[in-house]
Amino acid sequence: MLDSLLPDASAGALSITVALSYLLGSIPFGLVLTRLAGLGDIREIGSGSIGATNVLRTGNRVLAALTMVLDSGKGAAAALLAHGVAPDLAPLAALATVLGHMFPVWLRFQGGKGVATALGVYLALSWPVGLCVLATWLAVLVTTRISSLSALVAAALSPAFAWYFADPRVVAVAAILAVLVIVRHKDNIVRLRRGEESKISAKRK
Repeated sequence: MLDSLLPDASAGALSITVALSYLLGSIPFGLVLTRLAGLGDIREIGSGSIGATNVLRTGNRVLAALTMVLDSGKGAAAALLAHGVAPDLAPLAALATVLGHMFPVWLRFQGGKGVATALGVYLALSWPVGLCVLATWLAVLVTTRISSLSALVAAALSPAFAWYFADPRVVAVAAILAVLVIVRHKDNIVRLRRGEESKISAKRK
């Protein structure tokens, strides 16, 4: 599976692509936006994550939506830019961007859970896969109002969507991202099993 991700490109091009994609992914939009809005350090509330769901816990839906758009956008941008240089580089750029979001060097490698960034990656690598992942996430979220559950179900099904709609490289990316997202949600899984996971609820701002 990993062999399918290795591009036919020079070591220099590969290193630069991975490094720049990681740095793009490591931009903590949720943290930056909440600080600019005077809401303090998002890592000190809720789950401590820098993602859109935790931003929503501030009560500001606009900032939460903007965080999701920007986090998705950086995933899509990295994959599309790498594809423009050499199509074979796009899958590795996609993975590096999500890893940057999850483990940003600026925040001592304590970042988000990668859901929105992974969605952007899927939309860029194969839009049918991205739409299926988005539809699954929305369906579970609307039904249960549990953000972590919707992320886990969408992540778990993403390799199947990729297998049906895309090529083996996208399948490999989806499989790796599914594992990463599930691992990053380990605490949420414990709470889900106990019936203690919180549901989305925020005042409109």
